[in-house]
Amino acid sequence: MIAYVTVGADDIPRARRFYSAFLPDLNYGLKEGVEGLSFALPVTSGQHPVSPDFYVKPTFDGRPASSGNGTMVAFEAYSQSQVRDLHAAALAAGGFDEGQPGFRADYGPNFYVGYLRDPQGNKIALFSSNPDEPGRDG
Repeated sequence: MIAYVTVGADDIPRARRFYSAFLPDLNYGLKEGVEGLSFALPVTSGQHPVSPDFYVKPTFDGRPASSGNGTMVAFEAYSQSQVRDLHAAALAAGGFDEGQPGFRADYGPNFYVGYLRDPQGNKIALFSSNPDEPGRDG
């Protein structure tokens, strides 16, 4: 099980603006400290986390942060309309479009996804595969 994902950022306030545009709508809470941003889903007493935390941090070695070629972090939305709304909110908060929300021929008939780059260049996917919504073929 993946426990957490970390991406680097040189400009933490800019990263906060971008990620805060959509992660709270997916129930992620934000804790901010000198070490950067920590986004986590709520955990009730006695429950173990089931999804990974997401961290945005300055680099440990002090060199500029860079995005990985082929690296992507995907966040699951509740519906196709939420994918569209969150994609638009992330763009308005300083993100860059990497693929408008929609179905992709290479994926399952209910996989609806939009792609972004955060201000640092990290690739982010927002997707829904809700079987109760219309699929690619219908």
